[in-house]
Amino acid sequence: MSFKDVPPTTLADILGRQQVMDIGIRPLWTGAPRVAGPAFTVKCAPGDNLMLHAAIYRAEPGSVIVVESGDLDYALAGGNVCAVAHRRGVAAFVVDGLIRDLGEVREDGFPVFGRGVIPIPGTKKEVRPLGGQVTVGGVRINPGDIVVADEEGVVVVPGDRQDEVLAQAQAKLAKEAAETLDDWEQAHRARIDKTLADNGFVG
Repeated sequence: MSFKDVPPTTLADILGRQQVMDIGIRPLWTGAPRVAGPAFTVKCAPGDNLMLHAAIYRAEPGSVIVVESGDLDYALAGGNVCAVAHRRGVAAFVVDGLIRDLGEVREDGFPVFGRGVIPIPGTKKEVRPLGGQVTVGGVRINPGDIVVADEEGVVVVPGDRQDEVLAQAQAKLAKEAAETLDDWEQAHRARIDKTLADNGFVG
């Protein structure tokens, strides 16, 4: 099993709220597949997208390019940038910002998670370091952290915990697969009724 086989919901149960991006970071087209891969981190200046455009030629195949953006007024990337990233083997973009040419991106099948779309691009002037810590969707991300994203949201697994978390996820999924809905309902009702009774609920 790899992280691509693990739903973000399972990872969120294990890791807690602090590793889950806020609800503004969503798949930008319906039906995007689940993606998982090591983070390639990018920080862009407000109104500028130079470093994301540089990153598509530097990120390893299978990586998820995550971008801390300085604004929500300009697009970080468009159809050609996404198409080149896709062709070079980048798994997805996860951007705390906007893109454009969504129809082209959707037609190409390149997964992009972000805050939305806008038709005007940013400038390409501001140089920033690649590979530093970034904050995207309220979560701090370091290079090599594992990013898992689908329609349920985006979860970040710290790189130094990936083996431990994957083992926990495998065990949790195996346990859930062995449990029938009747079993779940019985245990759930007992737990809810006990909590209600312990807190003085009558009814």
